[in-house]
Amino acid sequence: MINETEFISRLQDPLSKEAAFRELLQLYKERLYWHIRKIVITHDDADDVLQNTFIKVYRSIDKFKGDSKLYSWLYRIATNESITHINKNAKRLQISNEEQQTIAINNLTADVYFEGDEIQLKLQMAIATLPQKQQLVFNMKYFDDLKYKEIANILETSEGALKASYHLAVKKIERFLTSD
Repeated sequence: MINETEFISRLQDPLSKEAAFRELLQLYKERLYWHIRKIVITHDDADDVLQNTFIKVYRSIDKFKGDSKLYSWLYRIATNESITHINKNAKRLQISNEEQQTIAINNLTADVYFEGDEIQLKLQMAIATLPQKQQLVFNMKYFDDLKYKEIANILETSEGALKASYHLAVKKIERFLTSD
């Protein structure tokens, strides 16, 4: 485990920033990739958003105050970059975010990087039917196994609201999966 305070000071020191940033990439790139992938759905989009996330992190690491854990800050940037990506794509295609998500899910079977089976595809379809906040909360709680306190920090909202969102998301997913 890293000493976060020491690591952040290395990231903010011009002499050690490059090496510390490479270390940061190694520590978090896979975790952030899968977090982003659950939001934007496709591998290519996740790669693009991950790259944008790390560019933003590199440019703004000097502004990190340490008010939250480093990974919470990274997750917040990755989440915001993912949402921005979805919004831009939807706007470019002149469709709603929900329609854009549905298209991405429907294209998953053609994605050579998707290794899921029929059940996983159906779960992704169920998640895509949720409002964006419920999708985020469900993914972070269910797949990333983050605590409500961590999610609250990332999404900058209350734990109570997150618990309610997660509960509603689970109920909606259960209904989707059992309807047929």
